Amino acid sequence: MKISTITQILEQWAPLAYAEDFDNVGLLVGNKDNDCENVLIAHDVSEAVVEEALQKKCQLIICFHPIIFKGLKSLTGKNYVEKTVIKAIENKIAIYALHTALDNHKEGISFTLGKTIGLLNQRILIPQKNTLYQLTTYVPTAQKEIVLEALHAAGAGAIGNYSQCSFSTLGEGQFLGDDHSNPQLGKQHTLIKVPEVKIQVIVPKHCKNNVLNALQENHPYESVAYELIAVENLNPDIGLGSIGELSQPMQREDFMTHIKESLHISSLRHSDSKKTMIKKVAVLGGSGSFCINAAIAQGADALVTADLKYHDFYIPENGLLLVDAGHYETEHFTKKIIQDFLTKKILNFAFTLSEVNTNPVKYF
Repeated sequence: MKISTITQILEQWAPLAYAEDFDNVGLLVGNKDNDCENVLIAHDVSEAVVEEALQKKCQLIICFHPIIFKGLKSLTGKNYVEKTVIKAIENKIAIYALHTALDNHKEGISFTLGKTIGLLNQRILIPQKNTLYQLTTYVPTAQKEIVLEALHAAGAGAIGNYSQCSFSTLGEGQFLGDDHSNPQLGKQHTLIKVPEVKIQVIVPKHCKNNVLNALQENHPYESVAYELIAVENLNPDIGLGSIGELSQPMQREDFMTHIKESLHISSLRHSDSKKTMIKKVAVLGGSGSFCINAAIAQGADALVTADLKYHDFYIPENGLLLVDAGHYETEHFTKKIIQDFLTKKILNFAFTLSEVNTNPVKYF
């Protein structure tokens, strides 16, 4: 199997178009056209993980965090990033990172974190902006279904839990071809009036190119009239973090004990809070200080995340309970999420979980 076959399946699941602008995702090392017989799935990539892939005869490492985050101006082995990349290249092991493409998935890291601590009725905490377009085009009535089916097959018309959504309006189109035209209806230099249907569909960002190609390939006119406009509607299925409710309210101290037990950690950091009962909980796996205000705005009683700085704990002003449970500890589900998805999509193929503990933080 080609590496590209595996990465294409991953990108249908977690489109790279939804990764954050600061991120570096996709195939970072290796040739997409190389053959692949075994895959190693890791949270981070280190020299030890590359060595593990080599020992287990894996040609591809699929990881959560990108090993190459900032630009590399040289590859001389002067730091752990360069050493890891050099070792992967020397042994022809490809590296593919998902990171915020998976973070922004509605059933990604934060959803799994929420599920682990028992949240119900989960929804996106911070929906991503600028993920939707509205496409309007004009089609002869006889070709309406052909064009509409092609647009839907390419991904247009998906809204929340519904697919193949569209709106159509009957009208009349007209056009006048010049010397270089080749009209499908009528003749050059003759004003043609045609019964047409105005079709409007919503287009997710990651489907834009496929939808426009489908429109051009299936529309009967040589010059296709269409409008593609970015809309400000929020996509409820794309975004960071998750928010939901516990089945029953919990005392604050019992809730923090529950978090420790659920995540198998011995300690956590938390803010001083006047909240005595916890019911509505926001979560964001990994660094989540930026979502404190969003959690407050949505009425959360607690936020479970990581990498909070000293002054972050002041922000809720004794209201929202902040719980810092550790970066790795709130994200370590990633390997299993990726493995579960791929084993359902690609049968009779070896997807091995890395046994290397890549958590750089140790506790005493």
